[in-house]
Amino acid sequence: MRTRITTAVLALLLLLAGCSSGGHGKGGPITLRFQSLAWQQESVAANKHLVREWNASHPDVKVEYVQGSWDSVHDQLLTSFEGGEAPDIIHDASDDLADFAYGGYLADLTRLLPARLRSDIPRSGWDTATFGNGVYGVPFLHEPRVLIANTRWLRTAGVRIPTPEHPWSWDEFREVAKKLSGDGKYGVAWPLKEPVSATLNLSLSAGGDLFHRGADGKVTVRFGDGDAVVPRTVHDQVAVDHSAPASTLGSGGSDTLPGLFGGRYAMVPLGFSYRQQIVQQAPKGFGWEVLPAPAGADGLTQGVSPQTLSIAADCPYKKEAAAFVDFLLRPGNMVRLALGDWMLPTGTQALKDPALHTAKYGWATGTALAAHLRPAPAQSVRGYPEWKDKVATPAFQEYYSGAIGLDGLRGRLEKDGNLVLARYQR
Repeated sequence: MRTRITTAVLALLLLLAGCSSGGHGKGGPITLRFQSLAWQQESVAANKHLVREWNASHPDVKVEYVQGSWDSVHDQLLTSFEGGEAPDIIHDASDDLADFAYGGYLADLTRLLPARLRSDIPRSGWDTATFGNGVYGVPFLHEPRVLIANTRWLRTAGVRIPTPEHPWSWDEFREVAKKLSGDGKYGVAWPLKEPVSATLNLSLSAGGDLFHRGADGKVTVRFGDGDAVVPRTVHDQVAVDHSAPASTLGSGGSDTLPGLFGGRYAMVPLGFSYRQQIVQQAPKGFGWEVLPAPAGADGLTQGVSPQTLSIAADCPYKKEAAAFVDFLLRPGNMVRLALGDWMLPTGTQALKDPALHTAKYGWATGTALAAHLRPAPAQSVRGYPEWKDKVATPAFQEYYSGAIGLDGLRGRLEKDGNLVLARYQR
């Protein structure tokens, strides 16, 4: 009987130790848990190296690296918050923060961050992580959506090659895609397995602004002319021009790379970070280049949801956690993280680094687009995850497949969408 009780007590002590948000052993250092979502080999290595650097120079505040996953981070964080087991320092994306911020799970960083870091990141970056009167994440990496193009195909066809200074319009892009198509080949392939963020973010270039906040602070969905430009272009390229295959609409970005390498598609719209996969996977001799996405009434403007670092509201050592975040995001370190993830840093000092302005692998093109990046349309909308999953994703999928028309898409986004959002804004 005594043995069973002793075993139970030991098990309970181990469980309580495992649930600790941060620790301070008797006479030992503070321990902070940093959950990173880095997944590319270079990015994981950069994050772990910086953690080791911190630990080597901060014997009283140790950081434990914890590996997370983008695929399950929202549900995993929600469970850990509710169970009191959240990591102290949290890597996420800004469009995932609203419900956590309003729910009281994240610390307001307004007075925790040093002036250096606050001034280094532009206001548009901070806007992506500001909810109400507080700042709940530090935006540190983001990426534009670009066109990855088969160099030889475009130049053989004699089409004008766009640059950030002279991009294609959406109409010109449609005409170019038609010119590049024929004989079972397509000018462009749209990988739209996750159609909502791609459509909404690119729609900012055409003046799209789907979410409208009233004087009472409540948000409603209104699908206007600017919101229609990008979805109509995609729809017409698939269904009218036959310059884009319907088969890729349900695909992820990586799924289209074999077709790009094999000469089935001339161009694929992808996030800037996909360049790493292309460098690793492209067959020898395959020529490719990075082109800016088409421009509309608002030029090259795009919406982005930066990667962020937050601090859990339950973290008992918020000042120490903020000091680690500041260390991780010093200009030189931010460059290392950006290069490891093949993305762009949000910091103005880091963005000046010569390594981000080389023509090789299209770095210079991406960096030229940085000034045009804006908060994603749904950035601060409560209920966005449910709206996206239950309303917008199926509506866009049905529109792109031809099951519903533009009026049907508008009706679904507005009528059904506003019913969902209303539940979060009572």
